Amino acid sequence: DTFHALMLAELDQRGKTTPEFFERLNLRLAQSVTARNALGCLDKEGAQEIATMLYGEVRPYGNFRFVNFGHPAPLVFSAEFRKFMDIDRERMVQFLPLGVQIPEDHPDRNRYLSLESRARRVTSSDLSEITLMSSGDILFLYTDGVYDGTDKDDRAKLEDVMRSSYRGSAKDICSALMDFALKQDEVHRQSGEADRIDDKTVFIIKRN
Repeated sequence: DTFHALMLAELDQRGKTTPEFFERLNLRLAQSVTARNALGCLDKEGAQEIATMLYGEVRPYGNFRFVNFGHPAPLVFSAEFRKFMDIDRERMVQFLPLGVQIPEDHPDRNRYLSLESRARRVTSSDLSEITLMSSGDILFLYTDGVYDGTDKDDRAKLEDVMRSSYRGSAKDICSALMDFALKQDEVHRQSGEADRIDDKTVFIIKRN
């Protein structure tokens, strides 16, 4: 899609990922009418869809550094305690979705439209970190078609699925979570809430 094309173009041109890379993506989506229109509009209330992004890099010792533009936050499942661990969200930086928040210190700030401004551009201090502490700990990344990141009941159901499958391979855990999400789609259809159904991606990182 258009957003992935923008990201691949930036990667091809620059060859590496830096905080400036993410800010360039943010500005390009903000400035490109074509890209924004390609996202489409929702049927209800004529609302424009948004582009979210979570990009992270995993180190061998279990450290996950990432930047988040409006995407649901990662979850960490502890193999020792067999539950999702509470993460201090105040220590995790989260920006608005791409293209809707422009830094005030950008020299061409007046060229862009923004729903909300921020004081400065992205720097390395804006990268959040999560560390998988013990063997078997699992980092769970997902799109909002699987979980919107807020509903406590949905989180508890996902925790049950994770608890029953965490000993398996990362691939097996992904399959179990995706199967659960697809069954939830059928529940939404039967209850007349088909508008809650969305694209689904599950990504599992397991520390061995």
